[in-house]
Amino acid sequence: MSPEYLLALPIVIWAVWLYMTAWFIWAVIIKRNDVADVAWGLGFGLATFVALTQSSMPSRSGLLVLFMVLIWGGRLSSHIYRRNRHKDEDYRYAKWREEWGKWVYVRSYFQVFMLQGLLMLCVVTPALVVASSRQEVYGANLAIGFFIWLFGFTYESIADRQLRIFISKPHNKGKLMTRGLWKYSRHPNYFGEITQWWGLGVMAIGVEGGAVGLLGPAMITYLIWKVSGVPLLEKKYAHVKEYQEYSRRTSVIIPLPPK
Repeated sequence: MSPEYLLALPIVIWAVWLYMTAWFIWAVIIKRNDVADVAWGLGFGLATFVALTQSSMPSRSGLLVLFMVLIWGGRLSSHIYRRNRHKDEDYRYAKWREEWGKWVYVRSYFQVFMLQGLLMLCVVTPALVVASSRQEVYGANLAIGFFIWLFGFTYESIADRQLRIFISKPHNKGKLMTRGLWKYSRHPNYFGEITQWWGLGVMAIGVEGGAVGLLGPAMITYLIWKVSGVPLLEKKYAHVKEYQEYSRRTSVIIPLPPK
């Protein structure tokens, strides 16, 4: 674990805490906690930027990683904002709001905003390692890591766009998206998301003590595959006959030819 990363981490933690607290206040004002999903992507850019400013001599690698995280986070937050606007609060958050009753504000603060802030600090680790280090990432770590990130970013962007176009057409209402990248994976956007972070992990191990950066891709892979990504969506559509048939022939996350 690099000393630069350890020095930058406390400041990053404070920045993320203030950032998520501000979003919580906004959520209370507008009475919808799903703004936390919009905050998610942008928060990674903030954390990486703060880490970069703590370096006594920012590296070109750090600037590149900041750019990568800002592009990814900005696109993701914009996509979620456009998807949610003019709609009611996301069903997950609405259900929690009802279940939590008089404790809704306390539990929202800790179980939604603070929890997401903590997870953000874990996932963003590879970006923090590179951004806070004065050491440059060279050779295979830079080239391979960037290529993996670019592939994942492009894959996720295309999958999200295909789904957005499909949903926007009235004659597709009530139907499942099973074309394009969605033909080869039930969650191609998640595949792209995971891939990006492994690319950043490869870049992180290119600096001294950067192995801690592998925590990020390992964490996002676990969260998406086992906790808050795939399981929630699979449960939501488990009773739909068409989705059951789609599940039998289509890979969960990793793109594979349909059975």
